[in-house]
Amino acid sequence: MSGPYVVRGSVSLPEAELMWRFSRSSGPGGQHVNTTDTQVELRFDLGRTEALPPVWKERALERLAARLVDGVLTVRASEHRSQMRNREAAAVRLAALLAEATAPPPRPRKPTRIPRGINERRLREKKRRSDTKRGRTGRDWS
Repeated sequence: MSGPYVVRGSVSLPEAELMWRFSRSSGPGGQHVNTTDTQVELRFDLGRTEALPPVWKERALERLAARLVDGVLTVRASEHRSQMRNREAAAVRLAALLAEATAPPPRPRKPTRIPRGINERRLREKKRRSDTKRGRTGRDWS
């Protein structure tokens, strides 16, 4: 998988704005892991990009502020043994992260009133239950 990675709709991340870095993955694995650079670090400069519309860019900068270092978003992938599959995983993760961060905010909830009949029924049931429990008291009827 190469080329522009689709964020949402017709907006995609151009390959020229993605910075790739490769290193050896950590953990056990034997001779293959010790000699190949399979871990992938994908960096995307969110502060300087022209690929996203200005509104999306503002939204993403605000929502991803905790993950950004100098306006750069970094994603790592090392779960696969091949560099190519880790590249794909990192790119998909980055696109999903940006899609979630640029999504429009949900519509505000419109508060509704409880119908009067439901409230009256609840109060009648409470009164009936109260009378039932009051009738269980150990009164002396003599």
